[in-house]
Amino acid sequence: MTSSTPANSSAATAPTRTFAALVGVASLAVLLQGLWAGLFMSTPDTDPEKTPWLEVHSWCGKAAIGFALLATVWAFLKLRERTDLTFGALALTVLLILEAYLGGLIVDEGKDVMAAIHVPLAMALMGLAVWLPLRARKR
Repeated sequence: MTSSTPANSSAATAPTRTFAALVGVASLAVLLQGLWAGLFMSTPDTDPEKTPWLEVHSWCGKAAIGFALLATVWAFLKLRERTDLTFGALALTVLLILEAYLGGLIVDEGKDVMAAIHVPLAMALMGLAVWLPLRARKR
């Protein structure tokens, strides 16, 4: 008796594995964002060590946006029939851009009150970033 995988199994195809990998790297960047934020949020404003962690936080955010954008383009090109993934990746990308904009308002414009939106949005982004690769495994 030979074992074969049915056409509708949950085994991921190469395009979905690529998508999951791209979103996975974006997810790792989102996770690291929390680490970097914790390093500079726990120090007083006068601490000279705060500025480098802000830069790391900023660049890591840009990397997350870049990988999310790549995943979105990949989903629209290769996974067109998977609207859950295409629109999920698009939502991830748009929300990451919004998150970066809010972070810029906090740092560049001194609008610290935006942290009340920035931090919870980061938690929601982490949930979406974890859900997308898991969802990619389903057919």
